[in-house]
Amino acid sequence: MAINIAESANIRKIIELLKGCQSIFFITGAGISADSGLPTYRGIGGLYNDKATEEGIPIETALAGETLQNHPEITWKYLSQIEKNCRQAKFNRAHQVIAEMERYFKRVWVLTQNIDGFHSAAGSKNVIEIHGNMRKLRCMKCRWRAKVKDYSQITQIPPLCPECKGVARPEGVFFGEMLPEYECQVLSEELAKGFDIYFSIGTTSVFPYIQQPIIAAKRLKRPTIEINPAQTEVSRLVDIKINLGAGYALDEIWKAYLNSVKV
Repeated sequence: MAINIAESANIRKIIELLKGCQSIFFITGAGISADSGLPTYRGIGGLYNDKATEEGIPIETALAGETLQNHPEITWKYLSQIEKNCRQAKFNRAHQVIAEMERYFKRVWVLTQNIDGFHSAAGSKNVIEIHGNMRKLRCMKCRWRAKVKDYSQITQIPPLCPECKGVARPEGVFFGEMLPEYECQVLSEELAKGFDIYFSIGTTSVFPYIQQPIIAAKRLKRPTIEINPAQTEVSRLVDIKINLGAGYALDEIWKAYLNSVKV
């Protein structure tokens, strides 16, 4: 893939900015996992698109917290279908670059909307999974928790807690549910410390808590960069916009940065 003159100039600007940085904040959405074969939000891999489910309800309703509480068999039916279609996917070059940056810079944090766990799998340590992780399960009645490699380990739908026989659920945030308290606290604490540079990657930034770090960075006069081939809610706010896919763009930026700092 050839990079046009404008994108090349922007990448050079980013390299110069990174040279003066000790801390980096990344915000990532579904677009960063697109190269892994996972879908961006709408359609969930073409399984549903704009169609209703077999129950005649939108997929968002099937995956809502209220449905999980009252009809867990419906929510788990579609969770299992989605997970099965995404099971062979793994982290890509974009996740790897961010993990590598964590070893080069003093402080690097990732705020991700994704529930695929790819950032941690790629080696990142400082990850705020604001929407949870679909491979972490917990009982809805007792304190039982477990982590599964994939849902092939689940033998019945909905799965039951081995200790109290209550219904188990993923530790994810379903439609209509509150964000996890601990993750929100960590996010607030890290943002309060501030960062030298902020990246928004592969997210439409429709949620206020995803836009907020970029807005705060602008107020602090810290450089902001967006990597996304589409226009988003923060495109007009950022200092530099890279209209490329996450994996390709981050790989090019990182290779250029490492070449520039060689002694």
